[in-house]
Amino acid sequence: MFVVHGLVAAGGRLACWAEAAPTGPSGRRRSVRRAEPHPFAVAPPVGGEPGTEVLTLPSVGSVPLASPELEGMRRPSRGEERALPWQVPVVRLAADADLEAMLADGDHGKGASVGWLADVVWFAADLVARGRVLPAIVEGEARWRTVLTGHDAHRFEALHRAMPGVARAATPGVAAAEATRTAIDRAADSQVRAKVPGPLLQIQGDGVVHAWLAALTGTGAKIHGDVAELRERLDQWADGVRPAPLRTCFRLGFVDEFPDTEQSGWLLEFLMQPHDEPGLLVPAHDVWRDAASPLMRWVDYPQEVLLADLGRASRLYPDLVDALRASPRPTEQRLDTAGAYRFLTHATVLSEAGFGVLLPAQWQRRQEFGLTLTVHSGQPARPVLRDTTTSRDAVVRFRWGLALGEEFLSEADLAELARAKVPLIRLRGRWVHLDPERLRKGLAFLARGGAGEMTAGEAMRLTRLFPDGDLPLPVSHVDGSGWVADLLTGRASTTLELIDPPPSFRGELRPYQRAGLSWLAFLDALGIGALLADDMGLGKTVQVLALEAYLRATGERPPTLIVCPLSVLGNWRKEIERFTPSLKAFVYHGSARTPSHDADLVLTTYQVASRDADALAGAEWDRIVLDEAQHVKNASGLTARALRRIPARHRVALTGTPVENRLTELWSIAEFLNPGILGPASIFRARYSVPVERFADADAAARLRRATRPFLLRRVKTDKAVIADLPRKLDRRQWCNLTAEQASLYQAVVDELLQKMRERNAGARHKGLVLSAITKLKQVCNHPAHLLGDGTPLAGRSGKLDRLEEILGNAVADGDRVLVFTQYAAFGAMLAPYLSGRLGLPVPFLHGGTPRGARDAMVAAFQALREPGVMLLSVKAGGTGLNLTAANHVVHLDRWWNPAVESQATDRAYRIGQDRDVQVHTFVCVGTVEERIDTVMSQKRAMAGLAVGSEHGWLAGLSTEDIAGLVALTPEALGE
Repeated sequence: MFVVHGLVAAGGRLACWAEAAPTGPSGRRRSVRRAEPHPFAVAPPVGGEPGTEVLTLPSVGSVPLASPELEGMRRPSRGEERALPWQVPVVRLAADADLEAMLADGDHGKGASVGWLADVVWFAADLVARGRVLPAIVEGEARWRTVLTGHDAHRFEALHRAMPGVARAATPGVAAAEATRTAIDRAADSQVRAKVPGPLLQIQGDGVVHAWLAALTGTGAKIHGDVAELRERLDQWADGVRPAPLRTCFRLGFVDEFPDTEQSGWLLEFLMQPHDEPGLLVPAHDVWRDAASPLMRWVDYPQEVLLADLGRASRLYPDLVDALRASPRPTEQRLDTAGAYRFLTHATVLSEAGFGVLLPAQWQRRQEFGLTLTVHSGQPARPVLRDTTTSRDAVVRFRWGLALGEEFLSEADLAELARAKVPLIRLRGRWVHLDPERLRKGLAFLARGGAGEMTAGEAMRLTRLFPDGDLPLPVSHVDGSGWVADLLTGRASTTLELIDPPPSFRGELRPYQRAGLSWLAFLDALGIGALLADDMGLGKTVQVLALEAYLRATGERPPTLIVCPLSVLGNWRKEIERFTPSLKAFVYHGSARTPSHDADLVLTTYQVASRDADALAGAEWDRIVLDEAQHVKNASGLTARALRRIPARHRVALTGTPVENRLTELWSIAEFLNPGILGPASIFRARYSVPVERFADADAAARLRRATRPFLLRRVKTDKAVIADLPRKLDRRQWCNLTAEQASLYQAVVDELLQKMRERNAGARHKGLVLSAITKLKQVCNHPAHLLGDGTPLAGRSGKLDRLEEILGNAVADGDRVLVFTQYAAFGAMLAPYLSGRLGLPVPFLHGGTPRGARDAMVAAFQALREPGVMLLSVKAGGTGLNLTAANHVVHLDRWWNPAVESQATDRAYRIGQDRDVQVHTFVCVGTVEERIDTVMSQKRAMAGLAVGSEHGWLAGLSTEDIAGLVALTPEALGE
């Protein structure tokens, strides 16, 4: 197993290298001297030009540290971390290389830097496609450089701040922003040269300008001769597209507030806006009239700036010439409908040139055309197992239509659109700005035949995320009647004829669980893989067991393979015994495991399934169920590839967090369930992952939700229509202060970090230094003894521990039971005996080293408690798969980076079976890095239900000053 990393080499060239675990008789890492070849590096498995690079990597002693993404490698327990140079074999990539597509197959994983490098290439290609490049001279070479203004500048800011430290290992002395900009420019330069293969100037000459123009195409970029004067002129030219203190804005509106006819007038106003105070908009009337204009804070003569800007804009939008000729002090321009449309067609060009463009609210986002498909299958959606009317071969009636945004267009609407002379028309009482090319394609498609019959399978294929080439536009809406329409619209989960589990199922399903059972059975009949993404604690396991009981009551079937984490293996066994005792279950786990041929359900873990994939692939399976399916979120990882090799008639994935960090995790799960349903990974990333994650594109997110509706079902606990009797969850921040000892240790860690940051070559280990320091600071916030590890007494030395004792004491006095989560096993080991002594009751500690049998016994004993109790758990080991509803308090003692992980831990108590309100106490030390982390996590939770971006990626581009602000100790941190 090895991991591939993306890299920005000297000069911005793109490259990659692979990190592998060492091999040898002892299995230990070889001891090598610095500057020798990296002992874990191998040539990456991608096409490109092989070579070597010297990478500055964090090392301990004479051994480079393995990255956390390399499975099975651990950090040495002793030794000071230093940055040392290592010679590493690399592959230099083409400027337009799709590294993620190259790594789609093979025995390797992908580091976070691979996705980041793919973002760089995508961003460069997008800039080139929009013409956001200028020719320049860089270090004596003719180069194409990108132009970053407006929204592009914000996109670049987000990209360079997300740069992983390993991507900068070849250039440790270069700031993340500079390295990212150089890489984008290098990629854009190569892509422009590929698009412009011929010479830019046909006239031959010997001057430096001719040499420069000739060097802008082809492969040779070097310019011979004195280029100083030409470079100065080019730099002055480029200054014209850089942000100025003031910019001119154009605001399009109506002469009348509510225009009634197409002859109503339009008004184009001219305004000025400061670059660093965008909320201030000064009309041109005031600029010309007021000598003491507020704009004089930025420039002495704003009138000159306005007139110069209008002259420059007139070269991009020629209609402005009329306004300049009409008055020496232009303030506005009146337009007819055709003129308003011409302005709209130039709006993007003006915006990209740095001008402000303000449009009426309904035009902030142009309404796009899409096809609508109405299908009638004649049968309601019902989970009939082998009903011939419910199959992919069933014939359905269809009719194509056209929609504009969210509105279906009638035949009268289409006729009006076809007659329109200008693609700016009044439709249904409002003005609409149309895309004439998409309208032409849509009308031509409908004219070729808009109704007929097709099979249900064809209807499903046409409404996939990426339409066939036969369709000129994507399918944006599906409607109709019958099971096909119900499936494609996502209505099936609510319109299905509900079924009851058979008598062999011992339990009562809630209404939403019956709907889930019916939905699963419906997709089973169609052979469509199902992603049951119900919120944690809503009973996904029970719904799957009800499905198994229902289907097996109809006849003999091959066994179902259930793959789950080791931590929930015992829970599956107990749930099977409780709800479906008639089904024979077999646990395929342990050193002497052998397959069972007469079991109904075969339980195994992800580790075993990955290791024994070939043996499992040789058996016949009716279904594969992945519990906690986020374990296959890395499509190129060993586990995901192994499980995809195991054939089964039907596949089901269960997870409460289908997206933890990146949308490609959802793609990976969908690829396991229904290969190809979301298109190739590279296209999915370019069209959906990047727009949603980097730029919060709401349209792209909505299209993705529509595409996943047929196979994804998600219900949340907060929806009272789903579950009305679940008690409340009360979230409470517990703001804690530091003791004087903690504050002193905290400041010492900060000082040490900032000193190392200023040392030579610190850039190569920038991210590692920050993460290491933040870990130490979080340990200080917990307790001085946690950082020092000296075994000294705990009492009275930590504000957080004092507050914990208060909460636990009150809870025990009230007869309550409490779960206390920490991400540090060492701290939990300190706390368990201390709290037991202070509270006078046993405090068990469940962590990663707890054996399975002891874990199950610990959970069972806690659930059986009828008196007060406290259980300590590590977040990693106890945050998933456990049912601990006996607790009605949850304490998060220290913060995990990912809010989804904390939510999973909370849901050990806040789930079905809980009959009391659950109080969630989240500890935060005020005025410390914990408070800053709390802010970051709150922003993540607000991302429309999706947690996007890597957990630590935001640290990569921080300057020393940024980090100083992040970790600074403020006065309010210290208690009395």
